[in-house]
Amino acid sequence: MSDARIVSWHANPSRPLYTPPPGAVDAHCHVFGPMAEFPFSAKAKYLPEDAGPDQLFALREHLGFARNVIVQASCHGTDNRATLNGIAKSNGTCRGVAVVDPAISDADLEALHAGGMRGVRFNFLKRLVDDAPKDKFIEVARRIQPLGWHVVVYFEADILEEMKPFLDALPGTIVIDHMGRPDMSQGPDGAELKAFRRLLDARESIWFKPTCPDRLSSQADPWDDFAACVAPLVADYSDRVIWGTDWPHPNMQDKIPNDGHVVDMIPRIAPTVELQQKLLVTNPTRLYWA
Repeated sequence: MSDARIVSWHANPSRPLYTPPPGAVDAHCHVFGPMAEFPFSAKAKYLPEDAGPDQLFALREHLGFARNVIVQASCHGTDNRATLNGIAKSNGTCRGVAVVDPAISDADLEALHAGGMRGVRFNFLKRLVDDAPKDKFIEVARRIQPLGWHVVVYFEADILEEMKPFLDALPGTIVIDHMGRPDMSQGPDGAELKAFRRLLDARESIWFKPTCPDRLSSQADPWDDFAACVAPLVADYSDRVIWGTDWPHPNMQDKIPNDGHVVDMIPRIAPTVELQQKLLVTNPTRLYWA
């Protein structure tokens, strides 16, 4: 890993044309550091500039959101202190998703719960993590059920089939990050989106995040292929979707999105007031604040 620190967020995002409903949740964002207080993991694949809670909350206000779910970033490994710090500074407006060592004690899991964590994330992107022990992850997923937590899983579409036995073995609610990164250039009836639909149809406890047009679109902003592919998915599975900015956009330093434009994707994938309310308020509230 290079010692050069990376900036991956827009310095001056536009104010969205779209106004989120009261109580809207940005249910997928991160904090980085501050490194002086919360060092990055020695195994981190990237070294970002600090993007702490104050910066996150200022952006939240600028974009028109009320709450956040802070997802533990891979650069912090299993040290969740930076995420817990963000939650603690939020006055109850944040919850979190942790990344844990499979050997974590029950007492430490309960401490994470007390700190506002409501889920655990398993990352299968080889460019971000060195080891993803499925058998140990399944055991962690079983151990968090008494806490009422869910599992967040991040993988790419090319390994969906090999992921199915693992997903089948997980208890409780599962949330798929960024829809498993399907190829948007295939269109809404493409093979990878059809495969993702089959996964959703097979189990009603699988949710997903229709997020990251900047990552997943084969086109430039305003990411038209993403809108065309994702709107039917949101309409058909409206009770199982949550949305987030992905700020501060890890590893996107060469294609940094304007966060105002990211928010303006919402009415394109959820064109009715009812769909927007489910996506931004009802569903994330049920998952993180119930």
